[in-house]
Amino acid sequence: MCGIVGCACSGCEAAPILHKALKRLEYRGYDSAGLATVHRGRIYLKKDVGKIDEIHSKLNLDDLPGEVGIAHTRWATHGAPTKVNAHPHLDCSGRLAIVHNGVIENFMELKQELLDKGHRFVSKTDTEVIAHLIEENMDRGLTEAVREAVLRLRGSYALAVIHADEPDKLVVARNESPLIIGLGDGRNFAASDVAAFIEFTRRAVFLHNGEMAEVSARGLKVMKIETGVEVEKKPVILEWDVEMAEKSGYPHFTLKEIHEQPLTLREALRTQKQYLDLLAELLDRGKDVLLLAAGTSYNSCVAASYIFSKLARLTTYPVIASEYIENYGDSTGVDTVILAVSQSGETADVLNALEHARMRAATILGVTNVVGSTLTRVSRAYVLQNAGPEIGVAATKTFTSQLMVLSLLALRLARKRGKVSQYEIDEMINELEAVPRLVERAIEVSEPRMAELSKELSKAPSIFFLGRGINYATALEARLKVMELSYIPCVAYPAGESKHGPISVVEKDYPVFFIAPSDSTRKHIIGNIMEMKARGARIYCVGTEGDEELERTCDWFLGLPPIHELLSPMVYVVPFQLLAYYMAVERGNDPDKPRNLAKSVTVL
Repeated sequence: MCGIVGCACSGCEAAPILHKALKRLEYRGYDSAGLATVHRGRIYLKKDVGKIDEIHSKLNLDDLPGEVGIAHTRWATHGAPTKVNAHPHLDCSGRLAIVHNGVIENFMELKQELLDKGHRFVSKTDTEVIAHLIEENMDRGLTEAVREAVLRLRGSYALAVIHADEPDKLVVARNESPLIIGLGDGRNFAASDVAAFIEFTRRAVFLHNGEMAEVSARGLKVMKIETGVEVEKKPVILEWDVEMAEKSGYPHFTLKEIHEQPLTLREALRTQKQYLDLLAELLDRGKDVLLLAAGTSYNSCVAASYIFSKLARLTTYPVIASEYIENYGDSTGVDTVILAVSQSGETADVLNALEHARMRAATILGVTNVVGSTLTRVSRAYVLQNAGPEIGVAATKTFTSQLMVLSLLALRLARKRGKVSQYEIDEMINELEAVPRLVERAIEVSEPRMAELSKELSKAPSIFFLGRGINYATALEARLKVMELSYIPCVAYPAGESKHGPISVVEKDYPVFFIAPSDSTRKHIIGNIMEMKARGARIYCVGTEGDEELERTCDWFLGLPPIHELLSPMVYVVPFQLLAYYMAVERGNDPDKPRNLAKSVTVL
């Protein structure tokens, strides 16, 4: 996610403090950065593309005057990584500056309304819309203008605003994106992450969704956005050191990112519909449709192939990128559509395959997490998964956010092809919107169980993961996560194939995991469980809560909330992410940096 920080101090310059705070947010990943301060009736602004040190060397971020200011590190979601799209953004008058983290769903309609009123836009971001909305109401004062503006927003936001007419304060607001206030001596802060201010103060106030605040050197005033009514907040004392603050109190980034998935799934739900419609139109033209990826992204493509088939009645072929040229290269042509999925957009095997396909006139589409990546440049059209930076090498929130976007795409394609009714579309949208909450519940019920189970399984010589239907993809991803982080050899198979070879490995107490929700495959997977059990395997099952028959059949059972069959991998993968993490810790491995692996494989 983007990093935001604001500072209001007395008797000192804000810019050097903001610069130092921005450096504390570098770990989050970013493509550009900037600062703005207010001083003697005007806004001072410096921003650019690149690393903070590079921008500082070029512009000197420390010499902006003023005791109040805001700063930002940007991870692009709307508009390419350019200087003009970097934050902070200004209104038409240049007397208001804003920084923002989140995704505004209705920014296009708001922008058109503001254009019709004569506002001038200079960037391609959704954030600039907020600046002009606030400008519209400045006759009511900054705080009320911000409140009126955010009441019109649909989506997620954490934002901080300063104005030349009210130079002693910044106004902040939050909905679904983190925002924390830091209370110091003569200097108060607002930030998306406590790491920004932890070395200046450990007294913090956590804003809740639907709250906003005035922050000045003198103090803090918190209020409800809906009503404007003031809310009393008691500060807490943070016991974290700087390293722990960067991880929001979690011992590792990997665990933090597992817990971020309810938020990143909500952001993925906000993928721009017009881009999904364009991809759906191009997919519908294809005679052959390939889903191209590597690693975790390939596993999400395996799941997506089931979703496209069931929802849109479209046959797609998940393809491992490094195998594409040898297997499909000669048959690729003008009627081929390739949907490439890559978190970084820079995976070498994917780009190599796409170059081969491009030379044969195939249509190239993309799903990625990084605006401006090579994948976005070579794709005819692409959508973003909106997961924000992922620090842990083993992908977690990448998998679930990719599946959310691919599910949305399949649904748009199904509607275009007339394969589902409006009632079915509405039902599926409701199911998709419930996923973040179900993932939150899955984390809650799974974490203590998986932490305990890791002590037992961390001594296993190897582990089987079996699933049927779409949850074969979940088995693949479970196997990959546990193998990456624990270094224990793991095998994943479609459960129906387990008797064609793998069952020969099974002996007394051999650990076998079954992913077994109450779906169309359940009656078959019970038989597979009995086959393994008859050969002495120790059976671990992740199924639907309340499934008493399955619980009696297995040696160990974890129940998860019910979910639509096609969406189940987004929920059912969560326990295995947690198991992989806790097994790594149990074995003394670094879960953030597993040996021999890199976040983005950029060499062939």
